[in-house]
Amino acid sequence: MVVKVINKSAHPLPDYATLFSAGMDLRANLKETVLLRPLQRILIPTGIIVEIPQGYEGQIRPRSGLAIKSGITVLNSPGTIDADYRGEIQVILINLSEEEYVIQNGERIAQLVLAKYERIEWQEVSELKESDRGEKGFGSSGLL
Repeated sequence: MVVKVINKSAHPLPDYATLFSAGMDLRANLKETVLLRPLQRILIPTGIIVEIPQGYEGQIRPRSGLAIKSGITVLNSPGTIDADYRGEIQVILINLSEEEYVIQNGERIAQLVLAKYERIEWQEVSELKESDRGEKGFGSSGLL
């Protein structure tokens, strides 16, 4: 699939790190470094604007290396970019560590995954089909 993109940053377009990667790395597009204090959240621009095809969404996900090494993650994970959005992709980062973290211009801060989705129509009913699980909730499968 080909997706139209405008790159207003000085950085390369998001790309897959390996042949089997699902996500493409997004980079911070900053005029100067940004200090992210413990438990602080901040909106980081990427300089990337996309035209996502109808029937798809862009998902913004954390980078696992940044999360495990520095405690930096995407706050509304996964964030959704709707197909009709034409603004710059920005990433809400939060510092869950006890240390300050400096975000550098060009640093890989998140991943972008394009995912197909289905739109549904509701059918209101008075009851649903029975299942083995029924109303059993969190932890009821015995896997927790």
